[in-house]
Amino acid sequence: MRRSSPREKTVAENVTIFDIAEEGKGVGRAGEMVVFVEKAVPGDVADVEIFRRKKNFGEAKIVALKTASDLRTEPFCQHFGDCGGCKWQHMTYEAQLHYKQKAVTDALERIAKIDVSSLIPILPSPETRFYRNKLEFTFSDRRWLTNKEISSGENFTTDALGFHVPLYFDRILDIQKCHLQADPSNDIRNSVRDFAMQNGISFYNLRNHEGALRNLIVRTSSTGELMVIVVFAYIEQEQINGMMEFIKSSFPQITSLLYIINQKKNDTIFDQEVLTYSGRDFIYEEMRTDFTGINKVRFRIGPKSFYQTNSHQATRLYEVARDFAGFKGDELVYDLYTGAGTIANFIAGKVKQVIGIEYVESAIEDAKVNSAINNITNTTFFAGDMKDVLDASFTAKNGRPDVIITDPPRAGMHPDVVNRLMEMEAEKIVYVSCNVATQARDLLVLKEKYEVVKIQPVDMFPHTQHVENVLLLQLKK
Repeated sequence: MRRSSPREKTVAENVTIFDIAEEGKGVGRAGEMVVFVEKAVPGDVADVEIFRRKKNFGEAKIVALKTASDLRTEPFCQHFGDCGGCKWQHMTYEAQLHYKQKAVTDALERIAKIDVSSLIPILPSPETRFYRNKLEFTFSDRRWLTNKEISSGENFTTDALGFHVPLYFDRILDIQKCHLQADPSNDIRNSVRDFAMQNGISFYNLRNHEGALRNLIVRTSSTGELMVIVVFAYIEQEQINGMMEFIKSSFPQITSLLYIINQKKNDTIFDQEVLTYSGRDFIYEEMRTDFTGINKVRFRIGPKSFYQTNSHQATRLYEVARDFAGFKGDELVYDLYTGAGTIANFIAGKVKQVIGIEYVESAIEDAKVNSAINNITNTTFFAGDMKDVLDASFTAKNGRPDVIITDPPRAGMHPDVVNRLMEMEAEKIVYVSCNVATQARDLLVLKEKYEVVKIQPVDMFPHTQHVENVLLLQLKK
């Protein structure tokens, strides 16, 4: 290694990248030091600048790519490298799938210490671009200028509508075209930004909490319906009416046009009143429940509803969970962390009864509505903290489950919940997880009474390091 001038940061030459870390960075060695290298791909050989040193590793970036990996490909988005999303665009999709499956294998072997021979090859996403049904953009008067923009010598407006720049909570990268959500998402965002600038509507300042426009949320559905939500900060009704009427007239295909006035210092809308400007206050989503597509379940999606953001792959994810459970038709199923009851309503036609539990009360109301609009009568939903609701008295009152489906948040299940699962001794547990590390941690306890029968990774988010994983656990005899 040598020192680079004038900044005196360490440069390591000819570092070979041999793996991908959990957060998506390339892994190499600079002498005895493990280095995590931004935007590096296994097979790369590069000179890297180590800009941060820790006790056992360093963080680095490529300063000269000596040999490009065969796994590299040309990024398709003009914002790649500046935007914090889609960090794996420079790696072939086949390689992405390989390293996602490897991440599942490594976590289950290293943390849970189980045999992974039952792992089924990862399910690829049928769409690798424009696959998201929801995007949230942020208005800001502190636009992030890229190196290319700075070197151009041009003058740029300070206003932006786009995504947060990594590590800078108050700086927003202005997005011209995003490849995550299908049309008319890009047209809506760009038109709204241009209208606001032309009409002198101020963009929000995240430090001083000043300005009129805060967020823009666009939700699409497989049924062709479209929801747009504009979040304002300070009330100027004339400006609100002007903006909302512009959107309504410019995009008549919008099914649900809503707005929110949020004067809090954070962007969450779950405690805010949603006002309907035009159309309904919800859109419909549909999901087939068999392989023919004839039988479908319909979901009502409101502005605060949770729904899997990759609609088509969500169907396949739930098919895996249903098929792993192997329902016979007479089962009592507990659906833990049920959200808006998507899994509960998806499987309801295959079982005797489903009981769903969820912390968020508004999501439980959505779950009940989703059962009602599908004429599903064998679901029951409860709201409350899982560790408090799922106690011995709950099981005594509602019955011991034959199958438990659990789909917790990234943090995994609370230890008290894991212990309750051990006490209930359901014949099968289907564990759906968006974080295989916490899934493996919970499995460390569960494996005392359960054996892992099947493992199925599912790619929900192409061009990112994230992967869903489904486990089938069978009670040991």
